[in-house]
Amino acid sequence: MSMFLKNTFLLILCLTFVTACKPKAPMKYDTTLLPPMAEPHSYQHKIHGDIRVDDYFWLRERENPEVLDYLERENDYYNKITAQSDDFKAALFQEMKSRIKEDDSSVPYFYNGYWYITRYEKGKQYPIYTRKKDSITAKEEVMFDCNKMAEGYDYFNLSGINVSPDNTKVAYGVDTQSRRKYTLHVKDLNTGEVLATKIENTSPGSAWAADNQHLFYNHKNPTTLRTEAIYRHNIANPKAKDVLIFEEKDETFSVYVSNSKSEEYIFISSYSTLTTEHQFIKSDAPLTDFKVIQSRIRGLEYSVSQFEDHFYIITNHDKASNYKLVKTPIATPSMEHWETIVEHREDVLLEDIDIFKEYWVITERTNGLSKLYIKRWDETESYFLPVEGETYTLYTGYNPSFDTTRLRYVYNSMITPTSVYEFDMEAKTKDLLKRQEVLDVAFDPANYIEKRVWATARDGVQVPVSMVYHKDTKPSASTPLLQYGYGSYGATTDPSFSTTRLSLLNRGFIYAIAHIRGGEYLGRPWYDEGKLLKKKNTFNDFIDVSKYLIENNFTGSEHLYAYGGSAGGLLMGVVLNEAPELYNGVIAAVPFVDVVTTMLDASIPLTTSEYDEWGNPNEKEYYDYIKSYSPYDNVQAQAYPNILVTTGFHDSQVQYWEPAKWVARLRTLKTDDHILLFETNMQAGHGGSSGRFDALKETAKKYAFILNLEGQND
Repeated sequence: MSMFLKNTFLLILCLTFVTACKPKAPMKYDTTLLPPMAEPHSYQHKIHGDIRVDDYFWLRERENPEVLDYLERENDYYNKITAQSDDFKAALFQEMKSRIKEDDSSVPYFYNGYWYITRYEKGKQYPIYTRKKDSITAKEEVMFDCNKMAEGYDYFNLSGINVSPDNTKVAYGVDTQSRRKYTLHVKDLNTGEVLATKIENTSPGSAWAADNQHLFYNHKNPTTLRTEAIYRHNIANPKAKDVLIFEEKDETFSVYVSNSKSEEYIFISSYSTLTTEHQFIKSDAPLTDFKVIQSRIRGLEYSVSQFEDHFYIITNHDKASNYKLVKTPIATPSMEHWETIVEHREDVLLEDIDIFKEYWVITERTNGLSKLYIKRWDETESYFLPVEGETYTLYTGYNPSFDTTRLRYVYNSMITPTSVYEFDMEAKTKDLLKRQEVLDVAFDPANYIEKRVWATARDGVQVPVSMVYHKDTKPSASTPLLQYGYGSYGATTDPSFSTTRLSLLNRGFIYAIAHIRGGEYLGRPWYDEGKLLKKKNTFNDFIDVSKYLIENNFTGSEHLYAYGGSAGGLLMGVVLNEAPELYNGVIAAVPFVDVVTTMLDASIPLTTSEYDEWGNPNEKEYYDYIKSYSPYDNVQAQAYPNILVTTGFHDSQVQYWEPAKWVARLRTLKTDDHILLFETNMQAGHGGSSGRFDALKETAKKYAFILNLEGQND
């Protein structure tokens, strides 16, 4: 027996043993270790005749040695109190890593004369971006080896790869701080030389003009990090002053630049939560003035694609809450010329459109499930791409080629690894190009059960829940269950596959996704019912799903765990304040928990652009409503479950001080002896560590936390 097979066999025996055996007693933490306590410094926020006392406001002083000392003491406390599970965390990491095909590569795609491939090498953290001219068997050209580029950095992210139309240059952005502040570079692909172009304080997106010389890019406000302007840069004269093309002066809007799929047009797009506006020029006329397609109207959203001499626009115009598709001549693009070609439907969310020479493909969502609708431009044929399953994820992949009948799409489910298919829209045949490899001989989709159930919320609304568990797991009051939720920005958490999640499923856990209001799983109205002055529906839905899972014997409160990050961390904070008795443990990652203070501070990134999501607390109605649920403002003297909180010191989306303040207040007021852990990644930001293996280590820490509470700590 080879060493690999021997180790795999031992792993299978171990997992089988852990799953089958009765759990041990929950891990006992060393309560003689006293947690760090932040020194309270009284500070008062005053607005609308109301005073909020904020004893930990000082923790926002990033350069204050006392702040750094407090964060380090919290990290030291986390390390010491979890030291007894260090071996377990390491074993979990190795277990997760062992399932990954380390020397993996993406499905090649062909564009403008080249095959493009992203690949990973065994033992290396970062991707290698390559291309091959004309043939997939041609000699490989390495555009970027991010492993070499990342040397010397604690954090590294390369993004926004954009090859010029003549294939000789590539623009790209690099972030080495994890603050979403990129530096834009241009590389000569013939010589390998990085050109003198070096544009700081930008986002990675850019747009090439057809002359291969002019490059349009975004500029960020250095304080708020809002993308507020578009500039034109001449790579032939990189030291010349770049030309300001458009400045977005409305602080509730951000702006970005992009090319059309045909590369014939360049778009400048301004957007807020509720409103969009687009401008365009011909790509072969980069020095001309941009023309507005439709001037912004508050509440009017639209996105633009182009085919021949028309723009195709997905919009909510005329009360089309789930959106409709219109077309308009490019010569006269404004609203009075819009012609509806796909009507608005109350029960179908129109999400996206992909345009090809002979076909167009619409992505739509019905009852939470995505469908792909294919239609010929000559209207001789239309049909839905055949898909089966009770709960799954389906979306079109990257389809840069215009003149093709082949559509790439991606399918997975909670038991089906991510699969990339190529569907011939003319022949109606499909080929599986790649399925995610799971390097675990014990893995078989037939060994797992996935299902969707519906929980009744307190106002009578049916909330869908997707779940997965091992077939040998018998749901009961003693079954451990991890419930995940997000529920903001209209972002939909689809039921997708995860190799890391197997470490829970193989140990008898059920994993459940609560598709709560605030997301768009059941259409745009599902989002509208979970924001602004209806935001509490999001929190109530999650709590009511938990009650449903307990009442229907999927789990019990002593074995129910909750997990959410960012805006999902806000969800965790509210749930902890309002229903702490339902959970044995809660994980809040980079949590947005100081909502009132943040939304009153226009200098913080994202604040002004999110008034339409949370409300503007400068208006008393929104101030009172936000204050009534803001986790930090509602911590109270009560018993809380076991809690793990994580953050990144360089986080630009949820500043580190929000969870730091929240934890400090929790430590002061909570009346229980349950564990409260707080860890700050001093090198990372909102997304955590940048390397693929380092990210696994962070997941292992979170899983170890709840597995320890279940007595499964080896």
